[in-house]
Amino acid sequence: MEDAARPTIADVARRAGVSKGLVSFALNDRPGVSPESRARILEVAREMGWTPSLRARALSTGRSFACGLVIGRSTDVVAADPFFHSFMAGLEDVFSMSGQVLVLAVATPGRQETETYRGLAEDRRVDGVVLTDLRADDDRIALVASLGLAAVTLGRPDGDSPFSSVSVDDGAGIRSAVAHLAGLGHRRIAHVAGPSRMLHARRRAEAFTRAAADAGIDTLVVETDFSAAEGADATRVLLARDERPTAIVYSNDHMAMAGLGVAQREGLRVPEDLSITGFDDTDIGRHLFPALTSVATDAREWGSVAARALLDALAGATPTHAELAEPALIVRGSTGPAPQHHPRGAGRD
Repeated sequence: MEDAARPTIADVARRAGVSKGLVSFALNDRPGVSPESRARILEVAREMGWTPSLRARALSTGRSFACGLVIGRSTDVVAADPFFHSFMAGLEDVFSMSGQVLVLAVATPGRQETETYRGLAEDRRVDGVVLTDLRADDDRIALVASLGLAAVTLGRPDGDSPFSSVSVDDGAGIRSAVAHLAGLGHRRIAHVAGPSRMLHARRRAEAFTRAAADAGIDTLVVETDFSAAEGADATRVLLARDERPTAIVYSNDHMAMAGLGVAQREGLRVPEDLSITGFDDTDIGRHLFPALTSVATDAREWGSVAARALLDALAGATPTHAELAEPALIVRGSTGPAPQHHPRGAGRD
């Protein structure tokens, strides 16, 4: 009885006043439909509660109609980092309307990660995957290709790849942060970076070093695993230096918020004694006191664009390399003019 009550493509077509073929193209995110028609068809489908019959489609095509996202970080980091929540929401925005199921797995990089990809492919649990946190000489690209899976990478790999990619210029955001702080008179700026094995963390650190050198600024880079705990530890190390930095550029908001808490607990005023910038402009950072200056990226859009690229790959399209808009620095209360004194160690003078 449930199948009889389920709205069909024909029902959606009648309500929207278009052909079944046009509805099929719109619901499967295929070309040949004007933006206005696509939006109207999707709205009608939502109003009617239309959902694809995955069982029928899987039987007729031999596909699973599922896409995988394997994240090679600890579950604690994934659970706490708002970037992944927004990114997955973007994937779901597209997959839910095209009849794809998102399969999420968190695996330790190395053997466990390799076995996870093999299991997804051999059990035919997914048709394609999104590759995140690209690494130097990333062996997952060859592995996924050998397994016959479609894929899209977040960022451009540093080697050959048969897959589409969706990228954003991380360096632009970091350069904006350095320029902003230099313009405020800061001359000792530190960077709390992510793991150098990850290409986007490495590119942010390299952009920071180059931008600071061009501005004649003294710098120090501390590497972390992107977690709040290591961000806090890195902040303690920096603030304990004889010549502590007057500003710290963090590679994500998660660490910046932890660093803000460390600084305030040690008696420093933000931004009077220490300026802080983050990266990703997560919602919670806007509600801190002081509100966090951060590089704004649209993680949800990144997820949506990546999902569409993966669907195109599954349809046999030629690989493409999409570049999202450059991230912009959103200035708030956590940054201010460099202090006129030159304190030694943590705590107020």
